[in-house]
Amino acid sequence: MVDLTDLERDALTELVNMGVGRAATHLSRMVSDQVLLSVPSVEIVHRDSAARLLSARERNSLVAVEQQFQGAFSGRALLIFPETNSLELARAVLGSELSLEEIVDLEQDALAEIGNIILNGCLVVMANTLKDNLSISLPSVLRGDSNRIFQNPGENSDELVMFLYIDFSIRSRSIRGYIALLMGLSSLESLKGLIHSFIQRIESGAPHGTH
Repeated sequence: MVDLTDLERDALTELVNMGVGRAATHLSRMVSDQVLLSVPSVEIVHRDSAARLLSARERNSLVAVEQQFQGAFSGRALLIFPETNSLELARAVLGSELSLEEIVDLEQDALAEIGNIILNGCLVVMANTLKDNLSISLPSVLRGDSNRIFQNPGENSDELVMFLYIDFSIRSRSIRGYIALLMGLSSLESLKGLIHSFIQRIESGAPHGTH
């Protein structure tokens, strides 16, 4: 396992909060309303533990938007939410004047776009602040239970999950979701090193603004 110090965990949580804050701003423009996203904690667990943690919280089917990312740290980013929330999320983006049939037809594209905004927001802010460049793939939408969502096509046996629980609030609709970053041990070690350098820059008073 990769152990983060309290300071590194705080710095990482702050980075993710900055990314989610940017994503909320973009999402607000899309839905023409205020969007609140909050990230209370960051946990790093094994993939099977993450699947168990998620299935304990969510009994029903899940929808996830997945994007691959590559840079000094590489892996898969997932935005996950209960399937019961997916139409509600799509409706928030597409507008309430569309019929249910139209929303169902467009749901997949709307969810991919939401995932793209939130995951890109998080990853780009993290990478910029840590002085790294990431290439990020186009989003794909997955459906199924937690084991299906966390299944790894490459069977990277040392893959760990950085698990973030987020709350959405759009137009007074309460929609909960999760962000998971799946990375191998070497990528997490690289990320830990970048976070350590970031903390040192702050402590030395060096500028650390995002681009």
